[in-house]
Amino acid sequence: MHIGLLTADLTHTHGWAHYCRSLIEALQALGVKMTVVASRSGPDLPGAAVHRLLPDTNPMEKYLLPKVLRDTPQIGRLLKDCDLVHAMIEPYAPAGAWIAAGRPFLVTAHGSYIDLLTRRRPPVGNIYRWAFARANPLVCVSRYTAKVIQQTLPDTPTMVIPNGIDPARFADLPQNGVEKTGPTVLSVGAVKMRKGTLELVRSMATVRETIPNVQCIVIGSLDAAPGYTQQVEAEIQLLGLQDCVHLLGHVPEATKLAWYGAADVFALPSMNVGRKFEGFGLTYLEASAAGLPVIGTHDCGAEDAIQHDITGLLVPQSGVTAALADAIISLLKNPQRAAQMGIAGRAWAQTATWDAAARHYLKLYENALS
Repeated sequence: MHIGLLTADLTHTHGWAHYCRSLIEALQALGVKMTVVASRSGPDLPGAAVHRLLPDTNPMEKYLLPKVLRDTPQIGRLLKDCDLVHAMIEPYAPAGAWIAAGRPFLVTAHGSYIDLLTRRRPPVGNIYRWAFARANPLVCVSRYTAKVIQQTLPDTPTMVIPNGIDPARFADLPQNGVEKTGPTVLSVGAVKMRKGTLELVRSMATVRETIPNVQCIVIGSLDAAPGYTQQVEAEIQLLGLQDCVHLLGHVPEATKLAWYGAADVFALPSMNVGRKFEGFGLTYLEASAAGLPVIGTHDCGAEDAIQHDITGLLVPQSGVTAALADAIISLLKNPQRAAQMGIAGRAWAQTATWDAAARHYLKLYENALS
């Protein structure tokens, strides 16, 4: 069995890249023979044949599709001996569908982009719709993602293989090295509307009325949506939360792990914005692996990453500010319940590994080729 993979850059700097690299490394460990065609800006990967030919991934870029298709003949020659073609991210699906021809073809769907790409103006949307319809199946990272895709492409088969994590990363967390001044709420994700940063800030104003020394640490890019970041910073000033809510931006891995070790609760109120939604929410699982109770929202991929009332709490997106504040207060005021959720979360995270995801894919590959 020889698999051809179309992937994002093989780094850990953004969600698609982290997914591709982590899954490929897990497939390598299972002995899967593969040829990898990745975006031009990424690094090589030890032990894998990596060809950096694809354009970098901004799925809504006007001219992305022509760039994807431009090098398809060369990519096709590289993958001519592969038994199966797998587009690991949605924007590369047209190249994968064309190259696969009569061979089995899979696409991984990470969230909003199947729906958004098929709605692009003709002929772009038509080409993406054709490519996604060729997939058998579309592999979705969550049940919510699958539900949205089934509404968009009702005749295309789907299945769910959740994302994974590396629990060993969180096994021995630092116990110092960060400035914890009181009960701590941690949120990890880019500051943007879909991550609900503004709602989190507003909820912290309510939390502080009950727990005056509470602090909220937000780790993640401040550049993903600069205008929104300015709005969040202004809200922090308006609510007088300068000594409570801290936007740290990107931090070194050691600092992030130290905050996972220091925090008491993890909260990320993912919000559906138009047709965009949280496809899975890997940081919920990472927080569980760190032993934290986690809080997320209903009606998005967080429903697969959080076991409600077991590893954490899910709150409605409607009225989220008040519901989130109540959830945070309830866990900070009941450390025994929070600790029980943290213990359950650690156990849950041990089963949600990249090895488990890779084994599901290996079985899928074998079935497709049988």
